[in-house]
Amino acid sequence: MARKGILSTDTSSSTSRTEAKARMMPRGAVGALQSSLTKLQENAVQEIDPALIDDAGFEDRLGLDTAAQKHLVESLRTYGQQVPVLLRPHAKQPGRYEIVYGRRRLMALKELGMPVKAMVRQLDDHALVMAQGQENTARQDLSFIEKASFSAQLQDAGYDRQTIAAALSIDLPMVSRMLKVGTAFDMEFLRQIGSAPTIGRERWMALVKAMEDQGARGRAVAFMNRPEFLPLSSDERFDAVLARAQGVTEKAKTKPPKTSARILHGPDGAPIGDLRRSTRGVTLTIGSRSSDGFDAWFEAHAEALLNDLHARFKSEASED
Repeated sequence: MARKGILSTDTSSSTSRTEAKARMMPRGAVGALQSSLTKLQENAVQEIDPALIDDAGFEDRLGLDTAAQKHLVESLRTYGQQVPVLLRPHAKQPGRYEIVYGRRRLMALKELGMPVKAMVRQLDDHALVMAQGQENTARQDLSFIEKASFSAQLQDAGYDRQTIAAALSIDLPMVSRMLKVGTAFDMEFLRQIGSAPTIGRERWMALVKAMEDQGARGRAVAFMNRPEFLPLSSDERFDAVLARAQGVTEKAKTKPPKTSARILHGPDGAPIGDLRRSTRGVTLTIGSRSSDGFDAWFEAHAEALLNDLHARFKSEASED
């Protein structure tokens, strides 16, 4: 009988331990499942109503390139949205979202009345800055002044230089150089000039130096308020403001825009085209005399070839 009593006690104890484990396992399993679902949701692409998305983060675009935005609208209309934007849940308004990056795509999709393909992640303000900065670093079309202005906005928001450097994947000396320019001008001034895509740090530093004189600043601002200022391209606006800040007269001859050129060669080493970049864009010239008909063939297939190249560009950009 004693043995039965001992056996009964051991069985009861074993059963209790098993039941305890059973009670614990669902909670652990549910927790792991919830964590996995959260990660899957963050990486999954969702379709969001653009009316539910609000702005957030910092201003990384100085003005809107109307031609580029129109091209983006037409591309999205024809091919759909290939690269998702990044959102985070709105901290104060459940059911709404804040955009981290992809503002131009969001604007274009709103115009088209299309839902936004997006990844939704839980990001605090610091993580938002890092995500927006890293996405900016991968973009080839963000100009020097846009990056400098972004750096200045981060500093004004209280972020230290180490954080700014990490966000933009640059070293601390470059942060200092960018801040010298970014902090020299207010946002309204920079918006009026725009992104100035071909203007680098040296020329912006020349403007910083020139604008230290109040008379120079007055001449520049006065011209920016004239009607002939707005029709100029962003690069031309910068050139005009710099010229007036430096006291160059309107009658002075302006230098022709800088261009870079290179010859493109085929597999056999023979030249097949001439590629030139200027402030207005990129021009490809295929000579008719030495191309053996390639110029005519290219003209007939140009749209399809450019579409293929553009699709490849979008694919590589999304992988970055």
